[in-house]
Amino acid sequence: MKKLAIRGSAFAVGHQLGAFGRKAWHAKITQTALWQTVTAMKDAAQTLSMRSLVQSQYPLIWQELEGLAEGLGAPIDEVFAWNCRGDLVLSTSDGCTTVAGKSAEGELIIAHNEDGFPQLRDDCAIVTITPDEGLAFTSFAYPGSICGHTFAVNEKGVVNTVNNIRAVQRPSGMPRQIQARAALNAATLDEAISTLTAIPRAGAFHHTLGQMGDSRLFSVEATGSGCSVTPLNAVFAHANHLIHPQLDAVDQVITDSSRSRQQRLIAWLETQSHLNGAAATEILSDQHDAVLPIYRLSPCDPDEENTLATAVFTLHANQVSWQIFTLNRDEAELNGTIS
Repeated sequence: MKKLAIRGSAFAVGHQLGAFGRKAWHAKITQTALWQTVTAMKDAAQTLSMRSLVQSQYPLIWQELEGLAEGLGAPIDEVFAWNCRGDLVLSTSDGCTTVAGKSAEGELIIAHNEDGFPQLRDDCAIVTITPDEGLAFTSFAYPGSICGHTFAVNEKGVVNTVNNIRAVQRPSGMPRQIQARAALNAATLDEAISTLTAIPRAGAFHHTLGQMGDSRLFSVEATGSGCSVTPLNAVFAHANHLIHPQLDAVDQVITDSSRSRQQRLIAWLETQSHLNGAAATEILSDQHDAVLPIYRLSPCDPDEENTLATAVFTLHANQVSWQIFTLNRDEAELNGTIS
């Protein structure tokens, strides 16, 4: 797993992210059917409406996108559409699984499998970004995308892990990846939740949120037709489809993989009163179902997804420690702390 450090203006941050992802963008991403579908909508009314919203409400993020496009050597309209892929099409090749809870010692644990295109395994990175304006953060980064929609922790110790939701209705509104990037500037949990549930909103995401020094954990299901914010008082697990009763009426696509992973997690939850890092890594490495496992490595995965990285965040009173596991499930490839 590559590790990058980036700093500078919003444009410079985007430009450096683009330079990092340029080879994979041209050699791999633009060869996918998803890219062709999404970029064919780059001039659609919905895309232009989202573009106007981003430019007016988040001008620094727009500058980051412009820098990203220049660094990629790609047209801004195609890069913007790609960063709106979950707002424009019903199903994208990103899924993810998250577990969260409290250890017997009182530490908060948030752990996450980042599932995405298997062909990008060697093209992603853990990036630490220190912008001239806004908060510094460390995040998983895909080539061609701004940060925030995977897993991340910012300098205030706010942790956010993100699962794809395939909501059928995606009305005109703020793109989900833009809201996720904006939430990295949140100084508190409440501020992050406010940003992620702001309306109008287009696509849907699930967020698991915690912060060092705060005893609370939250599960947030945010869709274009409604949001649900649920405090977590027990060990919790989520496999990238809506599960909050408050959103039962929201139409969604649940893939066989997502359903299988959630069913396995439900059975696992019955045995868990507390959660520590080892238990989180174990369940996120689970392959009990040989066809539709939680830990996904199959070249024939039905959603075109593999687990590219597993993050384990441990939230203490004054710091967040994190570990990143890749193919070696016994030893973290990267680790760090925020304090």
